Amino acid sequence: MAIDVLVLNTAVTDLRRPDFEFADELVGKGGLAKCQIKDVPDYSQELVRQWIEQGDATAGGPGNSAPLIARTGLRVAVGVNLGKGDYDGLDAQGRFFCDVMTSNGIDMSATYVHPDLPTGTTFIHSTSGDDRGGIAYFPSANDDFDFEIFKKVVSRLSPKIVYYMYSGLSDRGDANEGRDLAEFVRWCRKKEAVTIVDSHTLTGNPHALIAAGEPVAEYKLLEPLLPEVDLFFTSCDEAKLIENTLAPGRTWGDFDEHEYNVHFLDFLTDRFWTEDNRTRLFGVTVSNGAYEKHICPEGYTAGPNKVQSRFMAGEVVDLVGAGDSFRAGFISYVARHLNEFRDGSIDFQEAVQMGNLFASLYIKAPLDDRYGNIRAHDKMLSIVHSNTTYHTFNELRKALD
Repeated sequence: MAIDVLVLNTAVTDLRRPDFEFADELVGKGGLAKCQIKDVPDYSQELVRQWIEQGDATAGGPGNSAPLIARTGLRVAVGVNLGKGDYDGLDAQGRFFCDVMTSNGIDMSATYVHPDLPTGTTFIHSTSGDDRGGIAYFPSANDDFDFEIFKKVVSRLSPKIVYYMYSGLSDRGDANEGRDLAEFVRWCRKKEAVTIVDSHTLTGNPHALIAAGEPVAEYKLLEPLLPEVDLFFTSCDEAKLIENTLAPGRTWGDFDEHEYNVHFLDFLTDRFWTEDNRTRLFGVTVSNGAYEKHICPEGYTAGPNKVQSRFMAGEVVDLVGAGDSFRAGFISYVARHLNEFRDGSIDFQEAVQMGNLFASLYIKAPLDDRYGNIRAHDKMLSIVHSNTTYHTFNELRKALD
């Protein structure tokens, strides 16, 4: 039976603890960085398992998206590298990640158990109030993502949508200056899959780099990739970093935020959309919705359009995974309207509003129940179709029940 959505790469267990001060030392106070395996703290597997059991862990990467898509009723598989260990063949982090996925009905038959490298782990220094701690990511097994292994997975599962997470976070996945990933995406499209790849925030202090106009080398990986992907979303901060890297010299004071997002999507699509008679959509997520621009097979282009979220009510619990959960909602809509997407008749703005709904429900959920607000597709679609703007989170939750 064919899979609706295959989510690939960057399997990671996020560990959050107040005693992870070492993360601040590695990445700077409030920083975020990809770290080297030689710097992984020497915590025993028994201690890591204890932290997991007491609730200090969440599943990142595909864990921010795959269970959300699956809860709508779609068939979802995850293709990832996990580390070998003593917990039914996996290390403690890998066993936790796998158990979270399988408990949400996700096909884990595409797991590659790496014989030498541990499961990717992020150590997050949890702090109180507005004092953000460091986020130290160790890719470990993710650094050895082998496209030849996962081409066989695509052939076996025949997914309608292939979602690769993330450009910029895997040494092997990003090899050959990003051309290997671009070739893999092109190959998936030839297998008739709709493709989406996203980038990750690749710096812990984006605002300083934006102000300085500094490039971020990893965003150069998008040069060969963006002509190939069907769908691409980035955040408004990442958009500035991407343009700093691909076309330096922009003075950000020339634009307000709305003008910049419109400018960026025009810049990106003018540069990377080729005349190849397929539907494509690129977008920018912002704090109160998202911008989108799309092109249909006959060459008709629309946008950039802002789709204002109607689901902003309620207090944010944790912004980690906001973009991933947005893409989960967007992907779930496209997967249900695949023929309309291919012929360009899909309701593009409704698809984006579904992403807005998922993101709002995810970032306002408690850390021990990140997926609990997501319902079956028909219920989620009825919320989008209602055209209601929700003024409190309780109103939105009541509408879902």
